[in-house]
Amino acid sequence: MKQIVILSGKGGTGKTTVAAALAHLASQEVPVVFADADVDAANLELVLDPTVQERHDFASGKLAAVDAELCTGCDICAQVCRYDAIAPAGEPGRSAYAVDAIACEGCAACFYQCPAGAIRLKVPVAGQWFRSDTRFGPLFHAHLFAGQENSGKLVTLVKQQGRLRALDEGREYLIVDGPPGIGCPVISASAGADLALLVVEPTVSGVHDLERVLGTTNHFGIPALAVINKVDVNPRRADEIAAFCQAQGIEVAGRIPYDDVVTEAMVQGLPVTVFEDGAVTAELRWVWQRVRDWLAR
Repeated sequence: MKQIVILSGKGGTGKTTVAAALAHLASQEVPVVFADADVDAANLELVLDPTVQERHDFASGKLAAVDAELCTGCDICAQVCRYDAIAPAGEPGRSAYAVDAIACEGCAACFYQCPAGAIRLKVPVAGQWFRSDTRFGPLFHAHLFAGQENSGKLVTLVKQQGRLRALDEGREYLIVDGPPGIGCPVISASAGADLALLVVEPTVSGVHDLERVLGTTNHFGIPALAVINKVDVNPRRADEIAAFCQAQGIEVAGRIPYDDVVTEAMVQGLPVTVFEDGAVTAELRWVWQRVRDWLAR
């Protein structure tokens, strides 16, 4: 089983469009599993039209909570909290303290210092993850609730579930639609990947964005191919990106032109490659061929 992760140095480059196209093309040849690792803003499901089969809560981190009946108002918890997350409840005639759930970092200093044992630590539900069926194969995806942390941990969970499914069923590929940027979620999505497909736009910051994400994949020893999206919007910038890739020894696996058919496909909730005619589909078929041949080597 081979793992392909699709990344970009920033959001909005067309990463999910490429991921959905590869999902469609790969599934026509071999059994495939998909994972949407962009848990902060998952959108692969918008194109693959999944039917949810399993739904699970994702609990992560710790959160302090004060038992008002046991609290003596000694103020020790507020004194030891480095994040100013504990303060008097503010109700007239009451000495109990309360925790600001947004400010609390779960460090447990208050838990250990409270002489009355009035503070407990709870593990909050931070999101949900799903196993779904699509017309192209199983999809694992997730939703991290607003303001929650540990998205890297949730990415690892989603990706691991996809990997186990692929191994159990003998599927050829795990295709991962990774998060944008270079942070912890990207590192989690890239772990164990056989190939990273880097999607970049021909913009002023295009080379910089590609350089950032390439630095991440290089650091973790993940081979990479590049795809230049909307290549004809700014041919000069596209040539600069291609020259940068050549200097770095990175093969450009495709140059996808701009076409309104991509928007039309999104509106209909379909991978763009469902529209068999046209330059975009032809180039994406070439990208998949290059990826498949590279992995075969």
